Amino acid sequence: MSDTTHGGAVAVSSPPSADDGLSAAELAAKYGLAVSGARPGLLEYVRQLQGRRHFILAFSRAKLTAQYSQAKLGQLWQVATPLLNAAVYFLIFGLILGTKKGIPQEVFIPFLVTGVFVFTFTQSSVMAGVRAISGNLGLVRALHFPRASLPISFSLQQLQQLLYSMIVLVAVTVGFGSYPRLSWLLVIPALVMQFFFNTGLALAMARMGAKTPDLAQLMPFVMRTWMYASGVMFSIPVMLADKPAWITDVLQYNPAAIYMDLVRFALIDGYGSENLPDHVWAVALAWSIAVGIVGFVYFWKAEERYGRG
Repeated sequence: MSDTTHGGAVAVSSPPSADDGLSAAELAAKYGLAVSGARPGLLEYVRQLQGRRHFILAFSRAKLTAQYSQAKLGQLWQVATPLLNAAVYFLIFGLILGTKKGIPQEVFIPFLVTGVFVFTFTQSSVMAGVRAISGNLGLVRALHFPRASLPISFSLQQLQQLLYSMIVLVAVTVGFGSYPRLSWLLVIPALVMQFFFNTGLALAMARMGAKTPDLAQLMPFVMRTWMYASGVMFSIPVMLADKPAWITDVLQYNPAAIYMDLVRFALIDGYGSENLPDHVWAVALAWSIAVGIVGFVYFWKAEERYGRG
């Protein structure tokens, strides 16, 4: 189409476009465009994570190696730190406060060391999860990858650290008269369930920590309270024998206590099934599935907001 102007020049106008009147969303749908960094569907997100499995493993190994790279004892601190914590707790709670009540001496020390090591696994995973996004903003903003890779990698790092600590735990257990037997194999499903529980919790905390960085300052107090309520240094049924039964049930069925007791039951000869709550394996599995799935979905829902603002 053309029109003649007053000066004799000819102005050419373009014909109407087929896109005229379409909204931005309709244009995007027409040409197959997507928002940069948009959240993929849940199944697609899982597929992307599976494709980044080598990165997740390599990142966790690198973090584990770098954790004590500046210390003279290096990786020995991976086992020395929880072992020193156990020694302090034994001095304060075992000898001074007498929390070994109802537990023989040859059982109490492996009982305590197991509790410290297993609870530290959860504690470290949660603390690492809180900072997984906020502490790695440079990486998050520079590269496009499923952000769940970070908290999952940190949980995997803590699992690897626990496996190093298990060498010391086995030595302590054997040193106090509990020798290898078939029940030791129960440690494997117990730690697998705890890993899934920890990962779900780390994912949830990563989303909250990304939005509220100050959460990292609060969490040590929350974790310390959880530790004291989980029977790390004492037997919950024995210490609460004179309290209402529901208090004992609440503390025994909390996931930290559940996973500690399963590992204790597997490794320590003098720690029998009478110390475990009813249906303990079913409860442990329920905690791992519920927290693992809910934590993952909760994190995925905010995928497109990480690293922005």
